[in-house]
Amino acid sequence: MSTSDHTEFDPNSTALAESGVFGLPFTADEAKLHLIPVPWEVTTSYGRGASLGPDAVLRASRQVDLFDLETGDAWKIGYMMDEIDREWFERNLRLKEMALERLELIEAGEEDSESAERLRNEINEASAELNQWVEREALKKLRAGKIVGLVGGDHSTPFGLISALKQVHGADFGVLHIDAHADLRDAYQGYDFSHASIMHNVMERIGPAKLVQVGIRDFSIGEFNYSESKKPQIQTHYDRQLKKRLENGETWAAVARGLIAELPKKIYVSFDIDGLDPALCPNTGTPVPGGLSFDQAVSLLAAIADAGKQIIGFDLNEVAEPTPGAAEWDANVGARMLFKMCGWAAVTNGLAERRS
Repeated sequence: MSTSDHTEFDPNSTALAESGVFGLPFTADEAKLHLIPVPWEVTTSYGRGASLGPDAVLRASRQVDLFDLETGDAWKIGYMMDEIDREWFERNLRLKEMALERLELIEAGEEDSESAERLRNEINEASAELNQWVEREALKKLRAGKIVGLVGGDHSTPFGLISALKQVHGADFGVLHIDAHADLRDAYQGYDFSHASIMHNVMERIGPAKLVQVGIRDFSIGEFNYSESKKPQIQTHYDRQLKKRLENGETWAAVARGLIAELPKKIYVSFDIDGLDPALCPNTGTPVPGGLSFDQAVSLLAAIADAGKQIIGFDLNEVAEPTPGAAEWDANVGARMLFKMCGWAAVTNGLAERRS
């Protein structure tokens, strides 16, 4: 791929309409941090729109100013996002309709019917293919020495990236999971790779050393029992428990240090936008009252750097396209969180210097 001309790039100017993520001009060869967009929401069970998230975040990212008080000009290492794969997007649309058809059968008490079973099998096969595609794409980039992040899509999408990271780094890494939901269900609604099963699948099928969950406030008794049975490999920090610690006088800085201390040196960050207060993501598929402020989430990322640990990869998911006529608030917040994740990944990998 040809090298772009950066001599005329002005980080203070208005981003061009067709520019790259955050308005940046880097080619794939030049960029040291690559983002894989995955337009997929086949197994989502409530709201819709996450498959449009990568495009919405890309558009909103062009409004983000590039200088950051904490990570400075980390963007200069080069960030780029792959083009959104239209074939996977179109396949997602077809399969989503099939999933809705199956949901109607389930609600009618016909989950075991031949039609419902056929639909389930086809969706499971496609989900497995998507995981393999993401894994292949991620491995190519990782083996080329790139930092890799993923922009979903629903929360099932990063499975292939996490699997690729295990092949490169081994099992001695931890997952920092920010979410309203525990995502520890086993094959939710019969789907092997449901968005509600991502962390169960990560722990059972990939097997990192540790999972630390933050902001969890919507979960089943089965998920609670699973988490309890897996201690200390899984540490679930429920939102209400964290808030009580703050109410009793702890600072968020101290809480964040403790959360990061539970993780090994290498950390993968999985960020579901609904881990934030729903005022920041009102259009996400399954919003839940409570959650983190934007600054609390950013403080968690900074705490990784403070502890001398490394972000080996990350994802941002469940950002939804707004309803017609609504402001692109979710995408605005998502793009700014993505920028923070990119910056701290650059800093913790020794590619950029932090300012504060």
